[in-house]
Amino acid sequence: MATSNTIQQAAAATGLSTHTLRYYEKIGLIDPVPRQSNQHRLYRQEDMRWIEFLLRLRATGMSIQQMLRYAELRRLGDRLGSVSERKALLEQHATTLEADLLVLQDTLEMLRGKIAHYASQEEQLKATIDT
Repeated sequence: MATSNTIQQAAAATGLSTHTLRYYEKIGLIDPVPRQSNQHRLYRQEDMRWIEFLLRLRATGMSIQQMLRYAELRRLGDRLGSVSERKALLEQHATTLEADLLVLQDTLEMLRGKIAHYASQEEQLKATIDT
């Protein structure tokens, strides 16, 4: 397994564009990525794990501002204030996700009910056609 990835490889592995990777680095969401002597970025495994975590946060609706705050706190290291605030940020996000999941589960149940209704209606209409 490669220990580092070019920006193109990192983009392919994450589904982000090279532009987005550069942008995330520029705004401080991703720490500065080490570069080769030719100035090409080399994403290490820890960079890739961090990007994967960010993608999960983004996929679950966390805002860029919240992710930036989390990244800032992460850079402060494992100090009590930083760890406590990161934990609180993630707890708040988890609470939001749990509420969203309840709404999605309710919606899914409603959709399944509608699908069952239409399946029944379909069967009745097919029986009418066959007779």
